[in-house]
Parts: sequence; structure tokens; C-alpha cells
Amino acid sequence: MYLVPAIDILDGRAVRLARGDYSKVTVYNDDPALQAQLFEEAGAKWIHVVDLDGARSGLQDNLEVVKKILKRTELRVEVGGGVRDMDAIERLADIGVNRAVLGTALVKDPDFAQRAIERFGPEMLACGIDAKDGDVKVEGWVEGAEISALELAQKMALLGYEHLIYTDIARDGMQTGMSPAAYVEMYQAFGNPVIASGGISSIADITELAKVSDAIEGIIAGRAIYEKSFSVAAGVAACEGELVDDPDYLEGLERPLEI
Repeated sequence: MYLVPAIDILDGRAVRLARGDYSKVTVYNDDPALQAQLFEEAGAKWIHVVDLDGARSGLQDNLEVVKKILKRTELRVEVGGGVRDMDAIERLADIGVNRAVLGTALVKDPDFAQRAIERFGPEMLACGIDAKDGDVKVEGWVEGAEISALELAQKMALLGYEHLIYTDIARDGMQTGMSPAAYVEMYQAFGNPVIASGGISSIADITELAKVSDAIEGIIAGRAIYEKSFSVAAGVAACEGELVDDPDYLEGLERPLEI
């Protein structure tokens, strides 16, 4: 397993939403590229970037911000939000993004999902399945897709996808802990280890997921890191089966601003 710190971008700033609610925003850093650098300095190898503006608009509203992250760090970067056509994937590939995350397009345009995997291959692409009570949500989590997360995972596996990010919206941004059983179930449906997202609150959560590590590729963490429930260094170590205490991580960051 590996840790994937999250940077969600809204209006050019690094933020987190509570349960996907755009009216419940916490701003953590006005400079996402600086935030990415801090994560890299703390030991992260990957980051998960979500263009929240793009998730709603269907456009790549924060592409320039992603470019700055890539220029400033040597992190492996996966990007989701507004990736709904071939040109969008091509633009991400051209600037050096390692993995594009397809979400809404998997449901709204299954033909595109198939053409994309055929053209770009399974290493460049990931399925982003966001669900509440087991049902898929799209368009920045504001619409229901009338398909279960397990059924969509099975369909994507048949198309040849090998990476899947599963987010439990009810837990996302709430630091309520994660349910290992939910990710095991998704792994069984998908046939490959999945990237777990939504609700991680402590090193203990990582330790619990490590018990089912055959089902888990990586763990995305956001609010818990920003609010110092644990450090990136500690999270990276826990994913590797070790424990470290690094309470000084992110010292000096601006205080989060609730908006």
C-alpha cells in the first residue's frame, strides 16, 4: 500500500469539502503547488488532485495549477475532475500527469470509457467511483447515476481498467474512519486492488486497512493530514508497515479558513 495525499482545487486554492458539499468548504492553502511540495518533502510519492471546478463544469478549469504542481515537484500525480473526453486526457498526458481519473464519463459516456482505455491503456487511466449508500454519484457528487458502485466496477474491469479509486461520499472529509469491508467488496467486484478514499481519520485507520492489504493498492488522505491528525511521514510509514511520530509536520501552514 502507499499513501496518496489529496489536493482538491477550488477557485485555484487547496480545499476540502465536507461530504462533497460545495457550500461546506475549508481552505487549507492558497497555493496548491506549495502544498504539493510540502507533501513531497514529507515523503509522499503520489498525490491525488481533484479539479472541483472541473467536476461541476465538465472543463479542466485548473489545468494551469496542475502544471505548477508538476513543475515544482517530482511527485507522481493523478488528476480527476472534468476529464470527459479524449482531448482532456491528452492534455493531462502532455503536461506530464501520470494518471487521469475518469468519473462522470464512465456513466454518461461508456463508449468514451472504452475508447479511452483502448487508446491510453490501463496505466494512464483510473476509474473514479464515488458512491453514497452504495449508489454512484456523478457531476461533482450532485447527481445520482442509477447504478450501484459494484456493478460499475464490474463493467470497468471488463473494459480493461486496472486502477480504481473508490470514495465513500458519506465519509469523505468527515474523518469518521474507513470501512475495510467496503473496499474488500469493491476489490472482489473489480478484480484488482483498489485505492481507498473517504473518511480516513487516523493511523489506526491505515492499520485496519493494512489487514486487508491484498485488496488495497493505496490510501487517499486529505482532511486528516491537513488538520494534523497524523503526518504524511507517519502515514507513509504506516502504509509500509512501520510507525513513526512526526508531530511537527506542516508546521507553519496558514490556519484553515472556513468559508
